[in-house]
Formats: sequence, structure tokens, C-alpha cells
Amino acid sequence: MKIAVSGKGGVGKTTLSAFLVRWFAENGRSVLAIDADPDANLAHALGIKNASEITPVSQMKELVAERTESVPGTYGGFFKLNPQVDDLPEKLSVRQGENIRLMVMGGIKKGGSGCVCPESILLKNLVQHLILRRDEMVIMDMEAGIEHLGRATSKSVDWLITVVEPGQRSIETASRIRELGRDIGLTRIGLVGNKVRNERDRSFLEKVLSGQLILGSFLTMS
Repeated sequence: MKIAVSGKGGVGKTTLSAFLVRWFAENGRSVLAIDADPDANLAHALGIKNASEITPVSQMKELVAERTESVPGTYGGFFKLNPQVDDLPEKLSVRQGENIRLMVMGGIKKGGSGCVCPESILLKNLVQHLILRRDEMVIMDMEAGIEHLGRATSKSVDWLITVVEPGQRSIETASRIRELGRDIGLTRIGLVGNKVRNERDRSFLEKVLSGQLILGSFLTMS
């Protein structure tokens, strides 16, 4: 099963991702956790030791150069569009207990959001491999969008879960993510509400999100 978790920054998507990783692991599943958010915090949420010392894949300059046959940080040059990535999960993942492994993707600091550069090509191919080729549980903590996904991987993503809180910006982001998901062919798109402090917040979200699939109970602040 492949689950992608998205939402506006600060809504609690990393918390939900970590919860899902732990839940499946505690129930005997081997889980590969993917931190695809440039503001990487999933390692901390999972309690991995020395989390701040993990180098994101996008910052591994020698690896990027080797696999794409290019110089990282360059734009407009020639480089490999289908680099080998099938061995990277075993080489680069960090283990937590028996059933959890984590990979930190990192972000692209130069160029536009849709830049075609060696780092982005390597990440895109790696994500496609993880979703299409790996026969294991994959939980992906993404940024506020679905940039790492595409039509090639959409049919293999079992769920896109968007975390939303009772605020206009969060709701707008969730709606945009839902539209993007539909555009690339995702069929299972659900919502999880967070920071629901009272019945007023709950009713507000249920009204605004009417007609959308809300998965289970809302996460509630104490």
C-alpha cells in the first residue's frame, strides 16, 4: 500500500504521517517512510536518533553527479533522465526498530518549482521507483502539494490524505491539492481534520468540506 500525506505547512501532516508509520509497523508491516517535504521533520517525529545529521538525497552532490552524469546545481546542460535508483532505498534509508526505514528526500533550492535539474530528476525517478516497483508499505510525507507525484505514479498511490485545520488558508490549500490530485488521476482522496478545538470548529469543517471524503475522526487538540 502507498499513502501520500499532504497539506499546508503547520497543519500536522508530519504528525499524521508518523502516526501512520508507527501504526502499520506495530501491526507487523514493514514500512518505508519517505520525507518528501523540504522542511524535513519526519525523522524527529519518528524519534530517530541524530535526526538532524541525516543528509537529504537532494544534497548528496556526488551521488547526484554519479547517477545523472552531470554536475549538481547546473541547469540547461545534458544529464541522464532515467538514472539508476533501485539500489538507493537499501543504501540510503535509516532504520528505526525492526519494521521502519526512513528516507529523507530534501528539496531543490534553486530554480523554479518545476525546474528540470539533475537533483529534481533523481528525486522524481526515485519516487516513481518507490511507488511503482517497491512491494512494501510506503508512507510519504509531502509538502503543500503533490509535486513529487505524477500521472505515471497516480494509479499506484492507494490514498492521498490531506490534513486540514479550521482556517481559510488551510482549506484553500486542501482544495487545491484535491484538484491537482484529480488532474493526475488520483481516485482515492481523503481528508483528516486537525486542531479541532470545539464543536464549532468541527461543524465549520464539515460544512465547508461537504461532499468530500473525511477519513475517520478528527484529530482534536486537548
